[in-house]
Amino acid sequence: MKNYSSSISGFILLGISSNPQMQKPLFTLFLVMYLVTLVGNGLIILAIHSDSRLHTPMYFFLSNLSFMDICFTTVIVPNMLVNLLSETKFISYVGCLVQMYFFMALGNTDSYLLASMAIDRLVAICNPFHYDVVMSPRRCLLLLLGSCAISHLHSMMYVLLMSRLSFCASHVIKHFFCDTQPVLKLSCSDTTTNQTVVMTETLAVIATPFLCILFSYLRIIVTVLKIPSATGKWKAFSTCGSHLTVVVFFYGSIIYVYFRPLSMYSAVKDRVATVMYTIVTPMLNPFIYSLRNKDMKRGLRKLRGRIQS
Repeated sequence: MKNYSSSISGFILLGISSNPQMQKPLFTLFLVMYLVTLVGNGLIILAIHSDSRLHTPMYFFLSNLSFMDICFTTVIVPNMLVNLLSETKFISYVGCLVQMYFFMALGNTDSYLLASMAIDRLVAICNPFHYDVVMSPRRCLLLLLGSCAISHLHSMMYVLLMSRLSFCASHVIKHFFCDTQPVLKLSCSDTTTNQTVVMTETLAVIATPFLCILFSYLRIIVTVLKIPSATGKWKAFSTCGSHLTVVVFFYGSIIYVYFRPLSMYSAVKDRVATVMYTIVTPMLNPFIYSLRNKDMKRGLRKLRGRIQS
């Protein structure tokens, strides 16, 4: 079989569906979802920055999470929309690696920001008297920079490993973007190293923030259960509800897609699960964080007043 590792010009992305009659309806659906994601997360960022009462560690991380969600979906959705209306559905080899790099870097940064928000809730509930010292602006900035640095280093290492693979006769990716597992399936090289990295180093990169979130919520539950009044318990838990909902959506689909052997890969099921955390979750985040959050509602009302005036 001819080796395309160096001469391959690109890949064909099959997309969400190969049914020609579904292309335009899917284009409309995902365009609307993308615009809602941009507007929703953009409003969250503007509301937080325009209201001084929202200049707290929790909302600092939330505004950065919203920004990352905008970038995360922008890496994937515009190209997917073009391919839905295109007959070729082509992405260049370099473009595929670049998309994979930013997809992994931004996705991992999201998970570390969720962990930072869990730490913030842990300190606020379990150690409120030292909250301003522990969650100082300097430490919040260090958490953000550390999240970005770890995520980008991991992504760079993985993409460099991918660039060393050889691709043979087939260059059709059974997905709507250059995700790691579908691209690995096309390689005629030995992918043992890549799969080992996925199941070890990637597990460590993703498991670290997940375990941090898990530990934080276990501590929070233990602390809240010691509160004597039911009203006090509900008030403490209510500050975590939005964050916990996002964590379940985000990590549930990621664990389903990535932490299985390559032999168990299912293109159709994985495409549906991937849509959940790449498109649906970033779109829902603004609603989850604002619908039951009085501070965010007040910030959004204040922003609307400024826009109208």
